[in-house]
Amino acid sequence: MPIVRVALDIPLSTLFDYTVGEGVTVGQRVIVPFGKRQMVGVVMECVTTTDVAPERIKPVTQVLHDSAPLSAGLLDLLRFCSDYYRYPIGQTVLSALPTRLRSEKPVISKPVLSFRLSASGAALDLESLPKRKVVQRRILARLAEGACNLAQLKALSATVGVQLKVLVAEGWVESFTGAKNVNVFVRPEFIEGHMEASTGSALTDGFVSKHTFDNAHTLTSEQQLAVDAVTQTSGYACFLLHGITGSGKTEVYVHLMHEALKKNGQVLLLVPEINLTPQLENYFRSRFPDVNLVSLHSGLSENERLHNWQQAQLGAAQIVLGTRLSVFAELPALALIIADEEHDASFKQQDGLRYSARDVAIFRASQAKVPIVLGSATPSLESYCNAQNGRYRMLKLTGRAQAAARLPVVRSININQTVMHHGISENLLREIALRIARREQSLLFINRRGYAPVLMCTGCGWLSGCKHCAGKMVLHLNEQRLRCHHCGYQLRVPKHCPSCGNGDLLPVGSGTQRVESVLQERFPDARILRVDRDSTRNKRTWQIMREQIYANEVDILVGTQMLAKGHDFPALTLVGALNPDSALYSSDFRAAEKLFAQLMQVAGRAGRADKPGEVIIQTAFPDHPLFLALQAHDFEGWAASQLAERKMAGFPPFVYQAMLRAEGRNETEVYAFLDQARAQAVALQHDVEVFGVVPAALPRRANHLRAQLLIQAATRKALQQFLRAWQPALDVLPATKLRCSLDIDPLEF
Repeated sequence: MPIVRVALDIPLSTLFDYTVGEGVTVGQRVIVPFGKRQMVGVVMECVTTTDVAPERIKPVTQVLHDSAPLSAGLLDLLRFCSDYYRYPIGQTVLSALPTRLRSEKPVISKPVLSFRLSASGAALDLESLPKRKVVQRRILARLAEGACNLAQLKALSATVGVQLKVLVAEGWVESFTGAKNVNVFVRPEFIEGHMEASTGSALTDGFVSKHTFDNAHTLTSEQQLAVDAVTQTSGYACFLLHGITGSGKTEVYVHLMHEALKKNGQVLLLVPEINLTPQLENYFRSRFPDVNLVSLHSGLSENERLHNWQQAQLGAAQIVLGTRLSVFAELPALALIIADEEHDASFKQQDGLRYSARDVAIFRASQAKVPIVLGSATPSLESYCNAQNGRYRMLKLTGRAQAAARLPVVRSININQTVMHHGISENLLREIALRIARREQSLLFINRRGYAPVLMCTGCGWLSGCKHCAGKMVLHLNEQRLRCHHCGYQLRVPKHCPSCGNGDLLPVGSGTQRVESVLQERFPDARILRVDRDSTRNKRTWQIMREQIYANEVDILVGTQMLAKGHDFPALTLVGALNPDSALYSSDFRAAEKLFAQLMQVAGRAGRADKPGEVIIQTAFPDHPLFLALQAHDFEGWAASQLAERKMAGFPPFVYQAMLRAEGRNETEVYAFLDQARAQAVALQHDVEVFGVVPAALPRRANHLRAQLLIQAATRKALQQFLRAWQPALDVLPATKLRCSLDIDPLEF
């Protein structure tokens, strides 16, 4: 009987052989026996011989025909990731699939409902609806342009679901399955023999090459040069689009997408964070109103994610917009990849398969022979260095896209030489008052949630440390809780010091909640909005907040890095950066790079329209080169100095690194494992530098002791050769009570 080699979601770096009685193709999902369980796997190879004894080979339980097989290109990409990131092949392959495709239950594709105006809805005069019915008016206006599915309508408002039911009940809107009047294209050869997709009969029409493109925006000369450079390239090329904040990088993306769609190609647009996805989705839908755009991110339900993934796999989705996992979406007609905010650390997965979506996207573009564009106002030093040495092609946007918009004025305030009010300077408070009087918006940026970073006893000096971690518990005053942001442990705020019984407990430092309360006290009539992970926990809350900001129903924004990038708030003219100095003391060699990027990104929110913007940085070191470079908007100078330092010190991008981490409840076992691993590494005598075993930056988290071992090499090839030789030795080391991981190109130290 034929033999198939199957990838299974287990932590072993091998494929498993099974016999199969029916025809099966590579990439197909199967159910197989594994021990006493039945597991879903993916067929990676079909072979005629095996080294396994015949009596040990079990038959495949079931071949699943409920979804198209994975393509050879995607399987090659996953093999590369498994090899490069030293992660088991089965776990690599299965983790790339939507959750529903990892289940042994057959996938039953539910038809996706679309909505359109009924005859009475089409005849309805919108002005006859009360003005307070804002969302209903938006829905009706959108449907007047053409049919939409629920995901498209949800971009209009957080309450679309409720209001849509009202409109259906009134008889003004009707639902239907399929989307025959929505322009999609599909390669018929990807449909044949597989499931019927939800776009109905449109699938059999083959390619539909025409699409409506809202080309109301005239490109600047620099934008046009960037578009021409990419579109005139045949095959693979990697471009770094280095554009200052507000320079119109998104407009370049739109025109590049248009060119790819004209050739019946699919576009993959990667964004670092889920909170940027809805606004971008809404924007691209408005520019390409009849193009089938789908999103892929963790905010979708399992059914939504499966449907969107299969739309991409069948070629029906022309634009795929998603966070890092979408780099593994099936795209048979892939023509262009864009990675927006390419410098962002969110592109790096920090558990399981520790891949960088940006780096995987570059490999995928090379594999598919298509161009990739990396966009950022503050490129990572790795990408910038690659552009400087010619591996990538540099494209620059040096001016703001709107003729009236100017870069904000950046100035530093010395906190040691001014009056401070609970972390906010008198100078900054005066500037906020001026903005309120002019009906302009201000943003105060502080990258710390909660009321205060720590609670302290004025008597004995006790600090609110976490009993499970080496970190401190953060005071959340609204909930009267102390909460650890590392392990989640929390308790009620004590009335007396647990150490000496003193009742005078003082919050030390500032978080977003404390800044908010100080502003409420100073500006009692101001409309203040706090945006952080605590205030946006409920689904769609952030969308409601964003609508308030755009409608200028907010005077002062207080937020973390959620507000630092990608947003375009026309009325925002003042940005204040509170307490950025802590990054200057960090042991992480990337801390200064991250701080510069963060501050330049948040500064870029100010003055994006016709009103001039101003940025005030509160610091104890106003003459620090980092702050001077920010004032001069001099990324090139700052990057050059950082790269010179890195080269001298022997840090990336001039070397390549891998980090072996271990954690467990017993400190002796953790260090014994890493010491043995280090001895094995040294014994291999490869051309790599093996450092000593050291505690992690947070040496204890959730009652687990944590340590790490760093390996460094002068070339990527040398590091990979060493890792392939070292891996077998690591696999046999005793580590049953430990959690271990190997991180290639680590970002966290």
